[in-house]
Amino acid sequence: MNSLDWTVLIGYFGVMVAIGLWSHKRVDNVSDFFTAGGKMPWWLSGISHHMSGYSAVMFTGYAGIAYKYGVTSYVTWSFPIAIGIAIGSGLFAPRLNRLRSRLHVASPLEYLKTRYNVPTQQALAASGILLKIVDVGAKWAAIATLLSVFTGVSLNQGILITGAITAIYCTVGGLWADALTELGQFIIQLAAGVAMLIAVLGKIGGLSGLWTVWDKLPHGHTHPTAGPYTVTFLLAYLFIKTFEYNGGMWNQAQRYMATSGPREATRSARLSSALWLVWPLVLFFPMWVAPLLVHPQKPDASDSYALLTEQLLPHGLLGLVVVGFFSHTMAMCSSDANAIAAVFTRDVAPVVSKAARAWTARAGLVAARVATVSFLALSMAVATQVNSPTFKDIITIVIKWVAGLMGPIAIPFMLGLLRPFRKSGPTAALVSWALGLFAFWLTNYGLDGVSLQIQIVTPLATSLVLYILIGFIKPEDTPERDAVLAVINSDGDDSAAVSVPAQTDTGETVAHPAAKD
Repeated sequence: MNSLDWTVLIGYFGVMVAIGLWSHKRVDNVSDFFTAGGKMPWWLSGISHHMSGYSAVMFTGYAGIAYKYGVTSYVTWSFPIAIGIAIGSGLFAPRLNRLRSRLHVASPLEYLKTRYNVPTQQALAASGILLKIVDVGAKWAAIATLLSVFTGVSLNQGILITGAITAIYCTVGGLWADALTELGQFIIQLAAGVAMLIAVLGKIGGLSGLWTVWDKLPHGHTHPTAGPYTVTFLLAYLFIKTFEYNGGMWNQAQRYMATSGPREATRSARLSSALWLVWPLVLFFPMWVAPLLVHPQKPDASDSYALLTEQLLPHGLLGLVVVGFFSHTMAMCSSDANAIAAVFTRDVAPVVSKAARAWTARAGLVAARVATVSFLALSMAVATQVNSPTFKDIITIVIKWVAGLMGPIAIPFMLGLLRPFRKSGPTAALVSWALGLFAFWLTNYGLDGVSLQIQIVTPLATSLVLYILIGFIKPEDTPERDAVLAVINSDGDDSAAVSVPAQTDTGETVAHPAAKD
């Protein structure tokens, strides 16, 4: 990188901070900070949902998979995510929106006090926060790895730079800042991705290279599944991502909650699904043909895309592509930080602290910002340990840890929204959560020789089976829980007349009226 590239990069950081400061004016309370007050347009929500779904791991870990195995990187990653979001557009998106518009919750887990009980809510909140600290730590490490290739800064310096900039804008402006910066980041990424595609096509013979290059690539590069990424892995991944990308890891749930109503949430999900189906093809093509153009230095080829960028793009455009790397990582990390801060401020703090239950609107907003900064700081600390023996490497964390541990956390939250599972109560939720986590430990660390697909699908499958089975063996449906489900699942305005009993932080049951859309 030269001075022109640095100018582009520093200018990008400046714009992100400016958006955060501008968004600050739109944040008057906790609802504005966490769900944009339900005023986000569906198209902005959809772009934000898409951008918050992937990070620089796309250009490191998945670039290595694309380099080694070819099109399976798309078939077994972004394609199942697109299908999963399409499924959730009708199944989960409108129900998640009703959590805010009818139950007036600002955190994805806030309704779990009434749907189950306080211990269930706390178990899911604590484990989800810990998992996200590790997950976001991997994202910081990924972008720092790329930054080191281009600039020579150390891993820890790269983590500090990206984390500090993200902390400024998402702490000041909340979800509005996240969404608006993600819109800008999408535009930048669009320009950077197209520039990279054009540069690669110029090296392989022009536009005709799109259909003539395949015979020149390594054997098996066009196989839809290859290596450890088998058909079983594909089906397992589709199963997992349907839950994860429809709100199972909370940050995507906030995008649906932020729209004005259930119909807009559905449109938001459909836009995100379409982007996941089409846009990764543009990003992946240069990675697929990279074996013809560069020779990576790392055994997993995670540096192949960075090397390709340095070789093909002139200064200025090189800086733009580096900004594109940052855009995805900062989009995902800031959205996760906002979601975790919501869960901690609205769900955890009132249970562990009497003072938190009496927070004023201003005090709650200050607590939300402090929680956001604290989460980012912890995840940055974890990022410095990503290549330690415990975590191994970036792609191991993203595929194995996140995909494997997400299921036990997401199953009680997501299926708890659906009326067919109304008999599954606190016992089903806690047992499925606990034994799902045990299944993760067993398949990853307790047993030897377990295949990757079994490692990632077993925890979710265990939680799913137990959640449903225990609901039949020990049904725990109550009028209070049925009332919550009636509000979440009703399409019409008749639900506005339903009185929804809610548990206080001490477990006492009170009643409050549901609200209209």
